[in-house]
Formats: sequence, structure tokens, C-alpha cells
Amino acid sequence: METSILQVLELQIENSKREAKTVSTLISVHLESNLSKEIIAQNLQQTIQNTYSETSFISMLDSSGRQISHPDKKKIGTILDAQESTISVIANAIDADKLYELLKRDTSELNNSKIIYLVPVDHSDWIIAAQININNVNDKINYLNQRFYFMCSIMSLLLIISLFFAVRILGSIYEKRLEITNKELEKELINTFKLNNDLVTYQQKAKLKEYKTAKNKTSLDTDKKRILTFYRDELLTIPTENIAYIYVDSTITFVVCFDGGKSTTNASLDELQTSLSAIDFYRANRQVIIAIPAIKKIIKYGKSQLKILVQPDSEIDIIISKNRAAEFKQWLNL
Repeated sequence: METSILQVLELQIENSKREAKTVSTLISVHLESNLSKEIIAQNLQQTIQNTYSETSFISMLDSSGRQISHPDKKKIGTILDAQESTISVIANAIDADKLYELLKRDTSELNNSKIIYLVPVDHSDWIIAAQININNVNDKINYLNQRFYFMCSIMSLLLIISLFFAVRILGSIYEKRLEITNKELEKELINTFKLNNDLVTYQQKAKLKEYKTAKNKTSLDTDKKRILTFYRDELLTIPTENIAYIYVDSTITFVVCFDGGKSTTNASLDELQTSLSAIDFYRANRQVIIAIPAIKKIIKYGKSQLKILVQPDSEIDIIISKNRAAEFKQWLNL
């Protein structure tokens, strides 16, 4: 705000200087044309008469400080007081900062007007003085202050209103998104709960239904009843009903039984998949084959994937991809 006031005062000073210089030049021209000083002073007096009520005005005095022409006729012939004379000494160097400091003083200590610039008239002992009306300038500054604070108040009010509506709008958007997310989670939870119920039902079935694969497998007679594995230096045959899951890690195929025993086999997962019962075993992914009784829990994983928890616990995560989730659910519903 102070910067704006200084800019206004700087403009006022420049305008007053320009006006004083112009008047000084005109009077010098008249003096050169041998026009009498009395007529020049009278013409100037008529021109500036009653202009003291304006923000700035000019007057003319002689080298002794006596007023020759002044907007207020009562001051014609008077001598500048000591305080005003002091101002006149620095008038040629006064700037917006000094003028602002002057105006900030208690107005009761100031006269109604102050000289801010002096310019001599050539070919005479006259001096043109540019003066400001202290009260008018203070009124203008007060008006600027009031307008500034008013605009600040309006802007603050508009900002508060804008923030209020922005918060309401953002809150509404967030609530709608949260509601959609909650509905999606609720749907996923229902599907997962149903899937686990289907698993329990399937595991409790006493008799397995006949399973028909996409390759129209017509007989289960070819299903392996046991597989050959290795444990250290021993060859072991493990009944397929004892196998919980089979997985590959670092190109080695491990067979994990329900009792926690683990051994290896030379057969690949592809070979085992074609020979194991499709009713009892499912190829979860490229790394794991699981037996239906080993499935402990099915949980939602990521957006559309499923994670299988088995018993005994697996050293690797068993994930059903999005593309195989539907097939897996179908397998559970056999």
C-alpha cells in the first residue's frame, strides 16, 4: 500500500514541477517582450485565483520571500514564515519519500500548504513556487487507504467463499468416489465369501463328480495313483492322495505332502498335469499345481486376481491370474 501512495505522490510532484516550469517560462517570455511586471503579476493572479483548494497550486514570490501572487489574496505581500522557508531551502531536492514523511506528521503541526518545488523566473528576482494542499493530499491518501482495505476485505471474502464452495465440491466428489469404491469392495467381498463357501462345500463332498475337460477326456483310468520322487539318496513313491501341492523353484520340481514332507521329482509340471486327476488337482499357474484338499483359504489379490493359501504353508505365493480366475471358480464348482 505504501508503494502505491509513494507513486501517487511522485506523480503529484512531477506534475507540480512541470506546471511551475511552464509558468516560469511564460513569464520570462512576457518580461522579454517588455510587458510590465504589474500586468504580469495581475494576469498570473487572475489565473491562479482560488486554486488553493485544489491538491496542488502555484504562487509567485520574490527573492526576499514576499508573496507577489497567491491563490489566496490575503497572503499577497506576506513573508514566508521560518518553517516554510526551511522547506523552501530543500524544495528543489524534495522527493516522494520526504513528502510522505512530511504528510505522516501530525497535521496540527503543519500549515495548510507546503512548497515542494521552486523555479526562478529569468530576467527577474521572481520565483515560481509549486505548493501542495496538505489537507487535500491527506484526504487522497486516506481515500487510497480506505479503498485498499475495502478491496482487501472484498478479496478476502471472495476467497473464503471460493474456498468454502471448493471444499464442498471436492468433498462431494470424494464422497461419490468413496461410495463407488465401497460398493466395489462389497461386491468383491461377497464374491470371495461365496467362493470360499463353494470351496468348503466341495471339500465336504463324499463323492467326486465326473469331470470333463475341454479336450473331451472320457476316462479317468489314466490318472496316476502315485508318483516317483527323490529324497536325498532315496527313491520314494507317493500316493497322489497324499500330495498337497507341487511347485517349481529354480528348475527343480518339489512335491509337498499334507504331513509337511517335501521331496523332488524329475517330471515337469506339464507332465504331471496331464497324468494327475483333473478333479483333485488344478494348475494354478506355470509354477504351481495344487490339490483341492490343500486349499485353506482364497482371498482377493490386486484388482482381479486371487491368492490361494494352502496347508501346509507354501514358500512361494500361489496366485491365480485374472484370465484363469473364471476357470478356477468353475473347477471349484465341479
